[in-house]
Amino acid sequence: MSLRITSFEQYQEVYRQSVDDPDGFWDGVAREFVWQRPYDEVCRWEFDTPDVKWFVGGQLNITENALDRHIPTRGEERALLWEPNDPKVPSRTMTYRELLAETCRFANALKALGVGKGDRVILYMPMVPEMTVAVLACARIGAVHSVVFAGFSAKALADRIEDAQAKVVLTADGLNRGAKQVLLKPIVDEALAQVGCVQHVVVLRHLQAEVNMVMNRDCWWDHCVDGMPDHCHAVPMDSEDLLFILYTSGSTGKPKGVVHTCGGYMVYTAYTFQNVFQYEPGDVYWCTADLGWITGHSYIVYGPLLSGATTLMFEGIPTWPDAGRFWQVCQKWKVNQFYTAPTAIRSLMVSGTEPVLACDLTSLKVLGSVGEPINEEAWHWYHTHVGQGRCPVVDTWWQTETGGILLSGLGGLSPMKPAHAGLPLPGIQPVLLESNGQEIVESNTEGALCIKHPWPSMIRTTYGDHKRCREVYFSAFPGMYFTGDGAKRTADGMFRIIGRVDDVINVSGHRLGTAEIEDAINAHPAVVESAVVGFPHEVKGSGIHAFVICPDVGRDEADWQVEIVEVVSREIGKIAKPDRIQFVPGLPKTRSGKIMRRILRKVAEGQTGDLGDVSTLLDPSVVDAIIDGADRFKTGR
Repeated sequence: MSLRITSFEQYQEVYRQSVDDPDGFWDGVAREFVWQRPYDEVCRWEFDTPDVKWFVGGQLNITENALDRHIPTRGEERALLWEPNDPKVPSRTMTYRELLAETCRFANALKALGVGKGDRVILYMPMVPEMTVAVLACARIGAVHSVVFAGFSAKALADRIEDAQAKVVLTADGLNRGAKQVLLKPIVDEALAQVGCVQHVVVLRHLQAEVNMVMNRDCWWDHCVDGMPDHCHAVPMDSEDLLFILYTSGSTGKPKGVVHTCGGYMVYTAYTFQNVFQYEPGDVYWCTADLGWITGHSYIVYGPLLSGATTLMFEGIPTWPDAGRFWQVCQKWKVNQFYTAPTAIRSLMVSGTEPVLACDLTSLKVLGSVGEPINEEAWHWYHTHVGQGRCPVVDTWWQTETGGILLSGLGGLSPMKPAHAGLPLPGIQPVLLESNGQEIVESNTEGALCIKHPWPSMIRTTYGDHKRCREVYFSAFPGMYFTGDGAKRTADGMFRIIGRVDDVINVSGHRLGTAEIEDAINAHPAVVESAVVGFPHEVKGSGIHAFVICPDVGRDEADWQVEIVEVVSREIGKIAKPDRIQFVPGLPKTRSGKIMRRILRKVAEGQTGDLGDVSTLLDPSVVDAIIDGADRFKTGR
């Protein structure tokens, strides 16, 4: 199957078609897939409720399209490559035929545990091939998978299990992360002590570590799979049946369960994968993301496999055992398309170009960036030293809620501009709006980025709370999907993402809600109140600055800081721990009690020269105390 655009002129023509006749365009794309029952209608939608349906009446199974249909022509070709954390450990390769067989075996194991269509299954696993197998096995039998990043705490895991009312949890004894080993099973046990819906836990032996196994609940992965047949019927799924739930932070403390459905997600991820990365048969594609995030779902598993690609899965981190690890892997597997986060690029820039120059990277054809806007310095380093000045950089913009890439270049076909995401993909109709909803037509003017027409892989609802979906994404600008990001558009139509306009901080490409972090900080018994904002961080993109009211700071502040970090790590996970904790006598509040976060953001960014009007504050003197306390972050005092 090839849906790939091969020239910029063709892109311009296809884009026009996709806007003039969206249904006709997506019908042409969707016909490239196997449908167990053809759809009756391409799209039915309205953004008021919202209610969006794609390929109405159609039935399919996404794993038939990702696996079975490739067997006659590429059954013996490599589907999945696995590179371990430790380069001394043997890597693994699975052909399409082998991946299908393993998927069917585990699907049968899940059925033996009583898992069926519509049941929710939580995955809290390391980055190993079995994780991909488990995702596909769930989809094979119509179960709804929900992957939780294995860096989240027991409480965060429990919250997601409870919200999804999961029947089964899939985990491992532990995982490798650089020089560290992290035991996962004890975290799962702690989480399950807080919820009562889980009937079974399947545990993969990865570290060969000693863990507690609960009788009649827990079973080893290999025991579950042993003796299972390697054929499993692919359950027919309605195009709008749930495929997966993926939790993401929002501006309130409770994570949102973003729902994606089978048909539209399948069509869009395959189409965007082939075009953004300009994948050609025989290429080796590597996305460095974790499957706990949407990037792993769409561009490690589904997009590549739906396209018959060879996709590489990596267990480790970019700086271990040394700063050359990424480039050594590229050399080893002769990687053609490489997709990573600006955070990773910035962390490797610190080590200079020597590790890059030590490796043969001539196989690379396309470089990708994901998770946050890439800054110009990192863009040039990436393009010049990794891509050797000849590889295009596709700076992709999209979200968990969008399911797939919305703004990007198409390999080397499109114009590039550092720190600009680029042009909309076919089928995507972006607009910039003023706060009053007026559309901005001028170039280089910042506005709220919205999408005015649906696309196949967009969010359908937030699990169990459709009202929240409407309020978060469709209420700010009636008739539009509001991305929550601000952006600018150049005269030639290229978009530059400015950043979040809501209370969400993008830390190393991970979206974290300020309310969620504040709730965790406030769980410390000595904390009265807190407020969290982001600030520019040279590696992470955004760091977390916490302003904390703690009247009894009689002890050494360092002790309180350690304890607060521990609380946040326990409540959410280490990814959410503050980079700075500043104890303050009060917070800048209006007389109605609202925290003026713009003041805190300016303080955190060191821009205290013009804080704007503070006369409406209940106690303006608080601001001076906050500014004085923040000086140490600039001076090292």
